[in-house]
Amino acid sequence: MTTAIKKLTLDEYLVYDDDTDVRYELVDGELVEMPPESDRNNLISLYLLSQFLKFVPIQLIRHKDTELVVIGNRTRVRLPDLMILTQELLEVIAGGRATITPDMPSPILVVEVVSPGKVNEDRDYRYKRSEYAARGIPEYWIVDAQKARITLLTLVDGLYEETIFQGTDIIKSGTFPMLDVTAVQVLRAGQV
Repeated sequence: MTTAIKKLTLDEYLVYDDDTDVRYELVDGELVEMPPESDRNNLISLYLLSQFLKFVPIQLIRHKDTELVVIGNRTRVRLPDLMILTQELLEVIAGGRATITPDMPSPILVVEVVSPGKVNEDRDYRYKRSEYAARGIPEYWIVDAQKARITLLTLVDGLYEETIFQGTDIIKSGTFPMLDVTAVQVLRAGQV
């Protein structure tokens, strides 16, 4: 005999509290526990944060702390590694829960650092790619230390066009042309 799992609505998810520090994403109504990041992934996202802080005001940057509601078969709530907000989005989200809902503007950039394993690769390369495109996010980066590459996706007519950066390639962002880092600098962040 199987027991049906109750699917949560977005409203139920937004008030859900299990009295733990566990972080969840909501995927098609089900809570998916997000395990702690690897130290390497944390260093990569912190390095990118430090680079963006050179020219983006700190109040527009979100680091592993702001949820993004996207639409799949059912509502999904993602927790990106790094996001850059627009001023308009900052004004809408200010003072409230750190959740970007469908009625709010989209962030200008989302970065995901891929964790090892096929499930994680599929989530970042396949599912989030289509979810973020549908959400209208102009630029989406997939930082993959295992494959030693950064895939920069630029939204063009509702679909992402990709550019891959490896080694000493300078990352060329149409949204942030002042960024001056190579793929290897990002991928080896914090390594001695």
